[in-house]
Amino acid sequence: MSKVEDNKKQKESSLLETAFHLFTRKGFAKTTISDIVQQAGLAKGTFYLYFKDKYDLRDKLIVYKANQLFDDAHRAIEKADVNSFEDELLFTTDYIIDRFQKNHFFMEFIAKNLSWGIFKSVFANGSHSFSSRFYDHYMTALKKYNIDCPTPELLLFTIIELIGSTSYNCIHNSQPVSMEEYLPYLHKSLHHILLAFTE
Repeated sequence: MSKVEDNKKQKESSLLETAFHLFTRKGFAKTTISDIVQQAGLAKGTFYLYFKDKYDLRDKLIVYKANQLFDDAHRAIEKADVNSFEDELLFTTDYIIDRFQKNHFFMEFIAKNLSWGIFKSVFANGSHSFSSRFYDHYMTALKKYNIDCPTPELLLFTIIELIGSTSYNCIHNSQPVSMEEYLPYLHKSLHHILLAFTE
């Protein structure tokens, strides 16, 4: 990456992180573009080099934060003692849920759009290419553990959709039960989803 590209990436990341901080503190509706650029120490015109408006920034922020979450999960998997594809899947699930339980705003911000956040990045043909380390790891793990899955993207989409929606309901609303109560059923469901996509 050239110095110019690196500088552009740093400014974009600064706007995204600043926006997330302000959304957390003030809420999305009460945060203005002026608030974001002032806090980031950038000119207002710089904002429009990266985003059409505040809603475009929010959408790209979901992609950015979802990818950060899965990159963190990827690093955690590499340090963990897991010996099967299913173990990696359950480890990742528990890691994401733990992060959501520790930061409810983070969970509320991306849980409902978790799969969209990942798949927008991976399959958008370079329209906004954040890291896809987790996706690359996922594809490598399928080969490593000799998992024959004709539709790996659909498997990943189904898993992430289930984690995101159940996390939101069980953590945010404690409905139909708490996350602790639901987790064993989620693990069993993931086991059967894996079988359905690989049999």
